[in-house]
Amino acid sequence: MEIFKKITFEAAHRLPNCPPGHKCARLHGHSFTVELHVRGPIDPHAGWVMDFGELKRAFAPLYDQLDHRYLNEIPGLENPTSEHIARWIWQRLKPELPMLARVVVHETCTAGACYSGEDQA
Repeated sequence: MEIFKKITFEAAHRLPNCPPGHKCARLHGHSFTVELHVRGPIDPHAGWVMDFGELKRAFAPLYDQLDHRYLNEIPGLENPTSEHIARWIWQRLKPELPMLARVVVHETCTAGACYSGEDQA
């Protein structure tokens, strides 16, 4: 069974590696939404895979680093594309949430990235 928790944060960024004149090279902001997906068996007593509150608590330190920040100043997010943000979150959250199956980052209502640890050792 897979469950997920959505968390929203506000942040500014610019994409320094865009072609000259690309709109994303300029400083701008988003209301980012992160989906944290975990996969595991349903606990027969509790009736759930995991308490959604546990997901929120696990993400809280990352939320504090991301919310109302300039993402380019965060180590590891110097080029803060949705893809890099999703992988950055995964790398920091997976040790705390072994059941983490996927991180989805929405930078707009219609665009984002999914990461499931594909390029991790």
